[in-house]
Amino acid sequence: MPTESTESLLARFLTDLAPLRPRAVWAHGSLAGGDYQEGRSDLDLIAVLPAPVSLRTIRRVVSLHRGLRTEPLAAKLHCSYLTPAGLDDPDRSHLTWAHRHVMRRPVTPVTRRELHDFGRVLHGEAPAGLLPPVPERQLRAFVVRDQRDFWRPNVRRARLWKRDIWVDAGLLTFARATVTLRDGRLISKREALAELPALGAPVEVVEDITRRRYDPDAPVADDTWRARRAELTRAYLGPAIDALVAAHR
Repeated sequence: MPTESTESLLARFLTDLAPLRPRAVWAHGSLAGGDYQEGRSDLDLIAVLPAPVSLRTIRRVVSLHRGLRTEPLAAKLHCSYLTPAGLDDPDRSHLTWAHRHVMRRPVTPVTRRELHDFGRVLHGEAPAGLLPPVPERQLRAFVVRDQRDFWRPNVRRARLWKRDIWVDAGLLTFARATVTLRDGRLISKREALAELPALGAPVEVVEDITRRRYDPDAPVADDTWRARRAELTRAYLGPAIDALVAAHR
């Protein structure tokens, strides 16, 4: 659950964003879905601006986020800035602040469905009033494409999988993709962890992710375990993704 530190950061963000006159600001991901872990989870936000992004807007967004740097959780706050022209296009890239940098990336069908299903309104209009609904076919096609074109090629890059973030995201995203394709619904990371053993994921790795996500006193993994964990994860994910993609061509 969000604590005073999280709510304070969100309040300051909304105050600093006000001069850009956003039509809406929404939270998605763990913050909206009920599995938020302060200090571990990202603060995933969407702001809908009233006009196309200009160079002046970009400068103001960068200045805003840099101004938040003294806030303890600011590095976890990511925000994409939608504009009227991109509200109905999930392939269009938008101005985004993430990982302490400005970039451009799309607001995917998964994110759009999250916003419709359980998005948290921080300011202004609700998602249903601005975003078109996400057709089931579009959602399923994106999920399959993400597994096939992003995750499967990266399974081959052994060095990535010695990092916590790749192990966690790779396995949790696979479990969530499986449930979305099987049941047509989105699930939280906690629910994804519960799904993984039944999907054949290595139990040692699932337990490791659970400890690090929910136990503040979990020990730091040593190099031997990181290497073994990487091997276990890659050996499982490669064939699992292949089977999932083949089943939903």
